[in-house]
Amino acid sequence: MSIWEYANPKKFLRTSERVLPALWGISALLIVSGLIWGFFFTPDDYRQGSTVKIIYLHVPAALMAINAWFMMLVASLIWVIRRHHVSALAAKAAAPVGVVMTVIALVTGAIWGQPMWGTWWAWDPRLTSFLVLFLFYIGYIALWEAIENGDTAADLTSILCLVGSVFAVLSRYAVNFWNQGLHQGASLSLDKEENVADVFAFPLYTCMAGFGALFIALVLYRTGTEIRARRMSALIARERMMDA
Repeated sequence: MSIWEYANPKKFLRTSERVLPALWGISALLIVSGLIWGFFFTPDDYRQGSTVKIIYLHVPAALMAINAWFMMLVASLIWVIRRHHVSALAAKAAAPVGVVMTVIALVTGAIWGQPMWGTWWAWDPRLTSFLVLFLFYIGYIALWEAIENGDTAADLTSILCLVGSVFAVLSRYAVNFWNQGLHQGASLSLDKEENVADVFAFPLYTCMAGFGALFIALVLYRTGTEIRARRMSALIARERMMDA
């Protein structure tokens, strides 16, 4: 059984319809339990006070905003190499989800940063690269909408996705590239000394898993919607040709 079998729209739709109910339930359970655990059953930080609890929204949203773009990049490359329409539509479907995650990350970051830094915004390397990533998301969606031919739109958005990946990488690793800037270091890493305390980490892991499951569910659902929309457009075009 090959993964390429799911490039068949019918098989993709059948499979996604089977797994979506479980994904919705898992994501809701993880997000709700993680947020309740984090907001109500963890202590205040000795320096940041209760403000630190924004981490349970900010970090998972920022992580998914970046990973959504990388997922779009992989799907776009599959389209360019193998010309599977499902992969192109999956990339298109992921973009609005990535925008929402990016907005959540930017807004919660501003709320978190204001009492810590004394300002809602700073032209910090990581913040700036994240803002540029948001603009690339908007440009990607606009490019899809501006081009009527689906295949041409997929080709051009794939190129844009490749360019925007530079800023996705910067958004993820800017704190490692530059020491200056207000943004703190990574909250979680392979280096145990840099991680947040376990009392904060475990509910954070729960929220991250929930956001990941929610992202997968939303992309599967939206990809199915895009497949059905393309089928409908093809049927309408065929009827117009027959009428003409």
